[in-house]
Amino acid sequence: MDWRDFAEQMADLARRLLAQDSPAATLDEIASAAVELIDGCEAAGILAVRKGRAVSLAVTGQMVEESDRLQGELGEGPCFDAARRVNGDRVFRIPDLGAPQPDWPRYAPAARELGIGSMMGFLLYTDDQDFGALDCYSSRPGAFTQESETAGWLLASHAAVALAGARTVDQLEHALETRHAIGEAMGILRERHRLSEEDAFAVLRRISQHHNVKLRDVAQNIRQKAPHKP
Repeated sequence: MDWRDFAEQMADLARRLLAQDSPAATLDEIASAAVELIDGCEAAGILAVRKGRAVSLAVTGQMVEESDRLQGELGEGPCFDAARRVNGDRVFRIPDLGAPQPDWPRYAPAARELGIGSMMGFLLYTDDQDFGALDCYSSRPGAFTQESETAGWLLASHAAVALAGARTVDQLEHALETRHAIGEAMGILRERHRLSEEDAFAVLRRISQHHNVKLRDVAQNIRQKAPHKP
């Protein structure tokens, strides 16, 4: 890895994080940056644990979404443990999900069925706040090296400072509520008009831009007007 080039990319990331206009956008930018900047990372996400429940704050692909869902349902998994600070670990690296994983006997084989070969993760934290775990995925065993781990740790440190400097846990919860509202509205549009996920989001965005209304408010309006199923 060219560390000088990486340092320049990290400086650019810091500016990009500062430019985001919402907690959700910042979280999405962090996850996207992991795929962009960490060698071996094919997909990434941010998982938090709220009141014992696994919550996806950001995902870059279906592999991550399914992995988060599994860990929440099973109550086990490396990201789930990292977000809860089990054993005080702030970094984890799993070279091969196909090898026996005594700490996650149910999650590991299920993860292999999802096509996950190796994983790596970092707690997003400051001295007084934990924001969740930044998790990196690859379909290949052995995809992550010591250099990958160092790069991920640096990225996670920058990301945690960015989150702490501008946002509180309450704001993150608000971001989750917004994401949920948008997801429900997209589901309504998809069912009503037989749209793809991408097309449904594009409809929401066009309405938001045309009427100069926040995306969350557009989503809430669609949810309120949808007929309630018995």
